[in-house]
Amino acid sequence: MVATSKAELLQADAELFCHTFAYLKSMALNSAVKLGIPHALHRCGGAASLPELLSAVPLHPSKRPYLGRLMKMLAAAGIFTAEDVPAGGDGARTTVFHLNAVSRLLVDGSSCMSPCVLLGTTDLFVSASLRLHQWLLSEEEGATTGSPFMMAHGGSLYGVGSRDPEFNALFNGAMGATSEFVAALAVRECSEVFAGITSLVDVAGGNGTTARTIAEAFPGVKCSVLDLPHVIQGISPDGTVDVVSGDMMEFVPPADAVLLKYVLHNWSDQDCVKILTRCRQAISHVAKAGKVIIIDTVVGSPTPQILEGQLTMDLSMMMLFNGKARDEQNWHKMFMEAGFSHYKIHNVLGMRSLIEVHP
Repeated sequence: MVATSKAELLQADAELFCHTFAYLKSMALNSAVKLGIPHALHRCGGAASLPELLSAVPLHPSKRPYLGRLMKMLAAAGIFTAEDVPAGGDGARTTVFHLNAVSRLLVDGSSCMSPCVLLGTTDLFVSASLRLHQWLLSEEEGATTGSPFMMAHGGSLYGVGSRDPEFNALFNGAMGATSEFVAALAVRECSEVFAGITSLVDVAGGNGTTARTIAEAFPGVKCSVLDLPHVIQGISPDGTVDVVSGDMMEFVPPADAVLLKYVLHNWSDQDCVKILTRCRQAISHVAKAGKVIIIDTVVGSPTPQILEGQLTMDLSMMMLFNGKARDEQNWHKMFMEAGFSHYKIHNVLGMRSLIEVHP
């Protein structure tokens, strides 16, 4: 048995406590977004004392004493930055809270990720996570037990979305936000990937945010979005992006390039091979050999924080879809089974990568 010093034991005790109650950090973050705290700090020039925050955030008067405790916890977690400063000539001090790189992502703008926070902490996701142990003990996987989400809600995430307009709007909003964030990085960091393309179809492209970003950055590319009817309901062609209703399992419209952004991690290897095969058929209809562009996780970052993010993504896909985040070996195997010959991974999108796949 390995000897443990008193300091190591107490450190381990504190770490275990923090892991056990880590969900409170998620719920505190959820509350901060819903209360508009990042926006309030932004309106104050990026920093505000507690009294200034209290005047800017709509709390019930009886709950005003609690805001400081919420903010201190979020600052300790790295979501905001806290600084003690003098509060007068009598030696008194006060705490000023600042936006930092993390919380700036929660302020309205071109990179606002608040919708993703709200989706990830929605009751539907949290209640599904509570079924994880039960799902791991279950013997069969069927229409209502194929994932912890299905076990908790009696159907798939997309099925719930088709009959729950509020959740569908929340989901589409989050997908639009992450699409805007990632697409802007992709067209900037990987512009050579889109060189020479004249047509692109964004498979399962939601509200068309990614396709629109590509079309605006590369005016010579005719972009379209393929998605299920309930997803694209109410989205009208705007002259920049065409909208196609359909099921990627059955048909992918022909184009020079097919984009799969955050699609394949939802599916089993077998289903991914089927989707990739449909995509290969779509790019085979063009005059010259096209390519498939994948934006997804390739697990294996040397950076601990990014690796943890990738593994958290993997666990969330298991919980929501019984899907998974994949390492390069797994991607390679699927590409070969779907009839592709070679690929190139661009590790320039943090937790995500851009992969060019060629027939």
